[in-house]
Amino acid sequence: MKPIIFAIIFLKFSLVGYAQTANQSKAIDSYVKKVIQINEIPGMAVGIVKNNKITFQKYYGRETLESDQKVNPNTMFRIYSTTKLMSNVGLFKLIEEGKISLEDKISKHLDHLPKEWEKVQVKNLLSHSSGLPNWIIYEDIPVNATNDEVVQRLSKEKMEFETGSEYRYNQTNYLLISMIIEKLTSEKFEDYILKNQFSDAKNQVVFSSNSIEEIPNRVVKYIYNKKTNQYDKSTFVEGRKSHSANGLAITLPAFLQWSIHLSQYDFLKPETQQLMWKPFEYKNKNIVFTHGWDMKNFNNIKSYSFSGGNVSAYRIFPDNNMAIIVMYNGYKEFPVFFPMINQIAGIMDKNLLNPYMVAEEYIMSEKFVHPNLKKEIYGYRLENDNVIFSYQYPENLSTEFVNSISVAGSFNNWNTNDQVYQMSFKKKNTYELVVPKSQFEKGKTYDFKFVMNKNGWLTVPYNASNVDGSRDNNLTLKID
Repeated sequence: MKPIIFAIIFLKFSLVGYAQTANQSKAIDSYVKKVIQINEIPGMAVGIVKNNKITFQKYYGRETLESDQKVNPNTMFRIYSTTKLMSNVGLFKLIEEGKISLEDKISKHLDHLPKEWEKVQVKNLLSHSSGLPNWIIYEDIPVNATNDEVVQRLSKEKMEFETGSEYRYNQTNYLLISMIIEKLTSEKFEDYILKNQFSDAKNQVVFSSNSIEEIPNRVVKYIYNKKTNQYDKSTFVEGRKSHSANGLAITLPAFLQWSIHLSQYDFLKPETQQLMWKPFEYKNKNIVFTHGWDMKNFNNIKSYSFSGGNVSAYRIFPDNNMAIIVMYNGYKEFPVFFPMINQIAGIMDKNLLNPYMVAEEYIMSEKFVHPNLKKEIYGYRLENDNVIFSYQYPENLSTEFVNSISVAGSFNNWNTNDQVYQMSFKKKNTYELVVPKSQFEKGKTYDFKFVMNKNGWLTVPYNASNVDGSRDNNLTLKID
């Protein structure tokens, strides 16, 4: 594969380390511009808070494709499901005040609920372990339906799974959270959030889950139409019932200030915040999620995050006293928020750079940077009586945190821990594994993929000719 120039440019910077924030800002700015160029993103805002100070705040592109208005500090991006973070903080404030408990059954605070919902607790709403029917999939629920009307309609549906057993992302959970907040505070949900979390952000925050509503300074998400090869404006209208789940639009300065307040414990006491970030104990022990936040642990450094609409994301690294915000108004092919946050975090501190996400961004960007690459067999070659599996990490980039590359497939029951299929490091960032042909049955087709650090399944390059055509897009191997 040819190297992707933009990746090499910024990653050379990010892995050397910095003495000055100015150099970091220059590297981040250069990287962001390349991402926008490659993915044809109309407009974007990126911000970083470090040690409770704003160290990076930049705006790129246009608010809309219909005008020349540049993205600026007054531009409000709709952050979709990232709104849930503000809803979480609002509910935990009430927990801190003793008005409600995670262990409370929701029926203690809400009347006229279906009998099947009686075992659901507050913690199940936050952890998406409630098993409640998800209102968003029922097309007969009117846009302007009240919360009570939505509950009444859902009462006709069965629970999706046993409460507490699984994680299943669900908008009904946040509808009920907003109802609980309103019941306990005697305030409108929107007023409660704005008053307690955005009192210093006048005219910089607004609630609306109506994509076609014209709101000054609010940009609307664009959706790329692959048939016409152009952007279309989003036209989804979900009504007030969705405000607590996806209705917030916010400027970058207001979001950055919100992050500072969160880090300074202006919203919640430290012990309350830790309770919010405590992993929920699912019956399925393989699930990792807190009380409303995604949680990641890389190099023993914890981070908490959430994203929304594939156009916004927030990630905080509490022990590093750093947070990163990315917001934009559309993308051509794939969401860029988490790869961007990974790269930006790596520029700020190389120990935060996850090599798996670097590899994924590299592969996903390749077809835009080099769209005319010839189709070819990828992942292995045959030499004499051997099959040589081969994977190359982006050339010239650091493999410091690549602990292992392995091959998993139908030939070893997709076992990522199989020692026989662990690969060895060679020159030029290449990993290889030699396996005798005799271990494979002639004429039989085997599926396989490469795995980084035992849990990162690597995406197959777009120009690989040996793929199975399935949804998983596995590589194939056949010995004739």
